Amino acid sequence: MALRTLGTLVLLFVCATAAGWWNEEWLGRKQVTIEPVDAGISTALADVPVLVRLHVGNFPQFLNVRDGAADFRFVAADDLQGLRYHIESFDPVGEMAFAWVRQPQITPAAGANSFWLYFGNAEAPAAQNAGETFDPATVAAFHFSETGGLPKDSSAFNTPVLSGDVIPNPASLIGRGISLPGTGAMILAQTPQLALDPARGWTFSTWVRLNQPPQDTAALLSWAGGGNALSVDVSSSSIQASFNDSVASGPPIADGQWHHVSLVVTAAELALFVDGEQVAATAVSVAAISGSIAIGGTAANERLLVADLDELEIANAGRSAQWLKFAYIQQGLRHDQITHYGLDETAEGGAAGHSQGHFAIIFQSVFGNKDAIVEQLVIGVCGLMMAAAIAIMFLKAYSLQRAAKASEKFLQAFGSVSMTDDVAGGHSGQGATLDDLYLANTAFGESPLWKVFHAGIDEVRKRTQSKANAEGLDSKAMASVRAALDAVMVREGQRLTSQLVLLTIAISGGPFIGLLGTVVGVMVTFAAIAATGDVNIAAIAPGMAAALLATVAGLGVAIPSLFGYNYLSSRAKELSADMHVFADEITARFNELYGA
Repeated sequence: MALRTLGTLVLLFVCATAAGWWNEEWLGRKQVTIEPVDAGISTALADVPVLVRLHVGNFPQFLNVRDGAADFRFVAADDLQGLRYHIESFDPVGEMAFAWVRQPQITPAAGANSFWLYFGNAEAPAAQNAGETFDPATVAAFHFSETGGLPKDSSAFNTPVLSGDVIPNPASLIGRGISLPGTGAMILAQTPQLALDPARGWTFSTWVRLNQPPQDTAALLSWAGGGNALSVDVSSSSIQASFNDSVASGPPIADGQWHHVSLVVTAAELALFVDGEQVAATAVSVAAISGSIAIGGTAANERLLVADLDELEIANAGRSAQWLKFAYIQQGLRHDQITHYGLDETAEGGAAGHSQGHFAIIFQSVFGNKDAIVEQLVIGVCGLMMAAAIAIMFLKAYSLQRAAKASEKFLQAFGSVSMTDDVAGGHSGQGATLDDLYLANTAFGESPLWKVFHAGIDEVRKRTQSKANAEGLDSKAMASVRAALDAVMVREGQRLTSQLVLLTIAISGGPFIGLLGTVVGVMVTFAAIAATGDVNIAAIAPGMAAALLATVAGLGVAIPSLFGYNYLSSRAKELSADMHVFADEITARFNELYGA
């Protein structure tokens, strides 16, 4: 009975583990969690399109994804229900992707809104469907992700754009967008689904950034048909919405900044929202409108607007204030407030993203980005300098160690030599002689003291063999001997400190080379911010960290080199001091033995 119970538990565990992975053909996954309560969303929302922003900071797997993110799959938290989605853009080189996922339910309960992003299947076909990503009320959804031509509707209704002077903007709020140069409005074709039905309501929303304060009133939205007119106008003094003669006016929107502007029309009210908050409303008796819709001016190309646009949506239903607030926060610069990304997990279990670590992400930001050539060059130069510095420190430490040991051995031998020994060949017959010490070059060859001693003996021999010095060496001869010793000490000092100058170059030059890479990297990052107008810390942090990695590389060269230089130079100074002391000692002995 106990064995049967144990077997049942094991079977349940295995089944639960198997059910915990949606499809074994996908090798990796990432959890995405939406916490609307953190932004003050207090009511449940149904069929909401959620924007998933991926970049190297939260998704270091761009090189493991199929072209165009064809292997992306979004699955509900239960790992059973597939979610409808589509990819707005996927840039593996720039390591940036934008995907839209339809969430059946967004509830204010903490931890209740999560889903999985699966990736890593080289054989997976594309399965996205843009039309099904939006609820049936969304009758137009423009991402403006096209690289040329007129914008295309991503909703299931494929609302056509008849005309318009639009310029693609590659660095918009969410991927690509468009710029309205003020030369012609974008005209949406008259279609039944766009018609305003007062009983159902109607909603217009878009992200807008004014490139310059309007000198006169300009139209963001203009719609006229069937004897009725609806518009959203901006000026330097206000933003206002109007239906025929009824006007709801709010404070102006600042130019140079992205704002989420929404208009909600119901049977009895006109409400204007800016950045998720209602700024104006007016009671009105709404009647049906149909006809073409002009964006950025009127159908007659009047009241033209100069601005950037992104994510324009139209719904034939009145959206709630909570829906609009969620869209503003989740899509805009505050998206990190409610959108959280988990670590990358593998099919075998465990968090793959955690094993990489923060430094792995930074290194990928540098060496996985073809635009970071300056940082790559700087880090490469610092790497070569580091390798050279390590080699010099190792070889020099080994050389000084051998010299110190040889000098210690030589001093012991020198101390045992009799004071009456004669370098000319005669000696007292007791113990080793100076001549024996002179010939023992194989034992003391690395010692700078032995080289000083050897040079001194050579000078003494040359002079004692001369008839002029038969009675001993006078002061001039001893001065010549001392000069020879000094010359050897200088050369030995140079040998002991040779190559250390390369360490001083690494100490002083490494930080400046690293700083050069950092400054250039920061300049590029801020240039990207200026181009996009998006101060998104999650997107720019990897670039800033990659730039700072260049400084770390420079300091990584300088700091070990500084410690190594100080240690090695102190050892060299000790050996040089020993040479000077020994030179004085051997000179005194020569004076005693051979002085006139």
